[in-house]
Amino acid sequence: MRGRIGMISSGSKDVARRTFAAAASKAKKGGKGGGGGGASDAPKGSTLSKEIKSTTVVGANTLKDGADPKIFPDSDYPPWLWRLLDTRPALSELRRKNVETLPYDDLKRFVKLDTRAKIKDNNSIKAKN
Repeated sequence: MRGRIGMISSGSKDVARRTFAAAASKAKKGGKGGGGGGASDAPKGSTLSKEIKSTTVVGANTLKDGADPKIFPDSDYPPWLWRLLDTRPALSELRRKNVETLPYDDLKRFVKLDTRAKIKDNNSIKAKN
């Protein structure tokens, strides 16, 4: 299937949009002039009710015969889940701190990142030789 690129004028910006042969042939069926099928190309609003949106993760289903998973109360999820998006200090920030006063988790992270950086330096030196 071959694609083609068409320009769409959206306000003050021109946007390139790639269409495929099947979609392009359907657009041409409206007749000459190009103004026949504009209303069908508009994005359709969501038909799901607010109740369904607030109780399920819409679009998270990956199974053919499955359903979208339900949202449970926060107490039903493990505590580590809520810490996944917490930012952790970078190696440069950990190097500026006193190693003896670092908490155990930060010290473990410092050793891991420092070791990784040393390995990368050694590999780059070996690659140059």
